[in-house]
Amino acid sequence: MKKYDVVILGAGSGGLSARREVAKLTDNYLVVDAGKLGTTCARVGCMPSKVLIQVANDYHRRMKFDEEGILGADTVSVDHKKVMEHVRKLRDRFVRGVTGGMESWQGEKLLRKYAKFTGPNELECDGEKISADKIIIAVGSRPNVPPPLKGFEESIITTDEIFELKTLPESMAVVGLGVIGLELGQALNRLGVKVTLIGRRKVFAGLTDPDLNEYVSSKFMEEMDVSLGGISEVCEKQGKLAIQTGDREILVDKVLVASGRDSNIDQLNIDVLKCACNDVGVPMFDEETFQLKEHPHIFLAGDVTAQKQILHEASDEGRIAGYNAVHSPKDFKTRTPLAITFCDPNIASVGKTYAELFDHKRDFVCGEVSFEGQGRSIVKLKEIGMLRIYGDKKSGVILGAEMFGPSAEHIAHLLAWVIEQNLTVNKVLSFPFYHPVIEEGLRTALRDLRDRSEAATTPLEVYPAEYK
Repeated sequence: MKKYDVVILGAGSGGLSARREVAKLTDNYLVVDAGKLGTTCARVGCMPSKVLIQVANDYHRRMKFDEEGILGADTVSVDHKKVMEHVRKLRDRFVRGVTGGMESWQGEKLLRKYAKFTGPNELECDGEKISADKIIIAVGSRPNVPPPLKGFEESIITTDEIFELKTLPESMAVVGLGVIGLELGQALNRLGVKVTLIGRRKVFAGLTDPDLNEYVSSKFMEEMDVSLGGISEVCEKQGKLAIQTGDREILVDKVLVASGRDSNIDQLNIDVLKCACNDVGVPMFDEETFQLKEHPHIFLAGDVTAQKQILHEASDEGRIAGYNAVHSPKDFKTRTPLAITFCDPNIASVGKTYAELFDHKRDFVCGEVSFEGQGRSIVKLKEIGMLRIYGDKKSGVILGAEMFGPSAEHIAHLLAWVIEQNLTVNKVLSFPFYHPVIEEGLRTALRDLRDRSEAATTPLEVYPAEYK
C-alpha cells in the first residue's frame, strides 16, 4: 500500500487551491478525481451561466431601443442554436484555462479513480489501496432533484446539463427561487422561452430583509410567470409534463431543476469514520481550520461542506485546508460574506444579513435608497431597485447590506471592503463619490443610515484638515 503525506479528494476549485498550498512543502501528495475536470464553476456554473445571461440581457435591451430613438428593434431575432453554441464555445475556453494549469503536475500526481474510505487514514480507489497522514475532502456537490420530479428524467434538466442543450425548448418550468433559478429562469425567459418560475415560498435569492424581498418579488412577477405553490403532482400529458403548482396546472416541454445542490460526502463511505454529522450528513468540522472535529488529520473544503457553495469561498477553504495539512494548523478568519445573484438588476448581500442582525437582537438601524428616480439609473433606463444598508445604532459602524439594483455587484464589493475594515458610516461618507454614477445611490442610503444612527457627525461629510 502506497503512503502519501497528503491525499486530496477532488480536483475542483477547493481541491486545486489545496494542492497549490500542499505542493509548496511536499512532493509526496496525490489528487484523486475520476469526474470531469475543469471545476464546477468553469464547466457548469459561474462562467457558462454568465455567458447565457449576457446574451439574454443584450437581446432584452432591444425593448428600450424605440424609447431611445433606435429603430428596427422589431426585426431583431434570436437563434437559440447559435446562442448555445456560443455558450459552449466560451465555456470550453474557461475549462481549458483550468485544465491547462494542471498539465505540469497531473501526469504523476492525479489519479483518475473514485475513492472511498476504508479507515481514518486509508482509502480504496477503484481497487487500489492507499494511505495518507492527511486527507483533504473536496469532492464537491451535485444537483438536488425534488421527489415529485423523480421518474421523469427524460423531461428533466439539471444545472449540470443545461449548457449541453443544442437548442432551447419552447416552454420550461424552472424549479427554485435561489440564485441559480433566478439567473437562468430570467435569462431563458428573456431569450423567448415561456418560463414559469416555481418556488415553495416568497423568498428570492435567499434575501432575508422583508421589505426588500417583497419589492424583488413584485418586480419578478411583473416580468415573468412566478408560482409560489411548489410542486404537488407531476404527470405526462399531451406529450408534455403536467405540473400541479398551487391551484393551477402548467404544461411544459422541460423542467430545469435549480433547487440546490447536495454534498457528495455521502459517496465516500464516511460511516467508517464513526464521526458525528450535521443534519445533511456532513461531518462536524472546525470552520476556522477546516479540520474534522473527531479526526483532525482530515479536512473539508468547498461545496462538499454544503455551506457557502461559491467559488471564492471554495478557493479560500481549499487554501486554508491545504496550508493546515502541511503546517501546524492555524485558525483563519474568513473574509466578509459576499453573495451576488447575476439577474438583471443584480441581487446581492454583504456582511451581516437582516435576519442575522434581527435574530441576534443587534441594536441596528437601516438606511435605504430606491433606484427609481436615481440619476444614473434614469440615464441607463434601469430605474428599478432598492438598497438596504445596516449599521450599529450607536457607533454607526456598517454591519451589512442587502440590495437589488443596477450595478449592485459593484456596490456589494465596495461595501464588503468597508465592512472588512470596520468603518463607520461617517468615515465612508467622507470618501469621494463621482457624479453621475450609480454609487450616488449608495451615498443616499449611507446618509439615511447616518441620520438614523446616534453617531456624532462631521460638519460637512468632508473631514477637517486636523483629522487627516
